[in-house]
Amino acid sequence: MSVEQNKKQGAGQEVQPPRGKVVQIDPLGLESMPLLGGPPETVTMRSGSIVLHPTKNIGKHTTGNNEEVLVVFSGSGEMRLADGTILNLKPHVILYCPPDMEHDVFNTGSEPLRYVYLVARAR
Repeated sequence: MSVEQNKKQGAGQEVQPPRGKVVQIDPLGLESMPLLGGPPETVTMRSGSIVLHPTKNIGKHTTGNNEEVLVVFSGSGEMRLADGTILNLKPHVILYCPPDMEHDVFNTGSEPLRYVYLVARAR
């Protein structure tokens, strides 16, 4: 058990390790939804299913001490990194965003951009 988990649980309480699970993703869903919520459900990982409509963007944010992966299912768009790098999103690609990187995701296509993000602590 990590020191962090011990502090969260308090003295004398036993922390249960995460368990394997299956989460159903609706590939034609109309709205975004959380998939994995982080501790205690996972060790450090969070994830969600995103539906980003045409001309919309997620909003600038940073990965902080985390790293992030996007798995694209349908639609097209861009991940724009603070260093000027533009990563193209299209079906069947995986994008990686390193720790401490400000970025934003834009739908540049004419149909909803559907992807899953996975974020986990890197340090």
